[in-house]
Amino acid sequence: MNADAPRQTIDTSHPHPARVYDWLLGGKDNYPVDEAVGEKLPPEAKDAARQNRAFMNRAAAWLASQGVDQFLDIGTGIPTAPNLHQIVQEVVPSARVVYTDNDPIVLRHAEALLVSRPEGMTDYIQADVREPREILDHARTLLDFERPIALSLIALMHFLPDDQDPYGIVGTLVDALPSGSHLVLSHASSDVFPELSAQVTAEYAKGGIELGFRTRAEFGRFFDGLDLVEPGLVTATEWFKDTARPDTADGGIYAAVARIP
Repeated sequence: MNADAPRQTIDTSHPHPARVYDWLLGGKDNYPVDEAVGEKLPPEAKDAARQNRAFMNRAAAWLASQGVDQFLDIGTGIPTAPNLHQIVQEVVPSARVVYTDNDPIVLRHAEALLVSRPEGMTDYIQADVREPREILDHARTLLDFERPIALSLIALMHFLPDDQDPYGIVGTLVDALPSGSHLVLSHASSDVFPELSAQVTAEYAKGGIELGFRTRAEFGRFFDGLDLVEPGLVTATEWFKDTARPDTADGGIYAAVARIP
């Protein structure tokens, strides 16, 4: 992380997705405008946030167990223990993790993301996923793009409606990764619980946050040309490998991991 980067002002007059997500997870790094959005969401939104986070934990641990030791996490959010590097470095102490987010408050808390094991490395860049080449340029200075990398896009792409070219953005990121890399992606559904999805979309819109929830088929488009890892395109509670299925009601979040051939 560039210690000389200008200190950006945090806008507390408008809600931000990372801070609303922090509120849903029970965090304290949010403001009244974020809480106001969260309180109007249905109770299931908190369940979905927890299930999404648990999926990230399981997927990251599984990838590390398969020998993946490089991770590019975009849309990191406010640090919530365990963070991705803590999960993967528990399995592979030498793992290298690059975090990215566009909210200045995440930058303020980035020190929590940079406490790497001595054998490994973590770094943070403040950048927007809508500028994928900027992220890739920075990541190339820290990760070896000649070896497999896990690209993590957790609960991020549903904040990019179709007019912001979400599929093109993911394609740009994936195309830059070497064979044997993985895409890890979770995404709010529009068709598992349609009425709840419509309610969540409407409440976020009142706060000025546009959402692009998607159907299972639309979610699957992000993985065109990739090799899905079992169990394939499922909901977050249905994605598990060597552990029992989480004993919790489905929150309507799609999740999948795929290998780049």
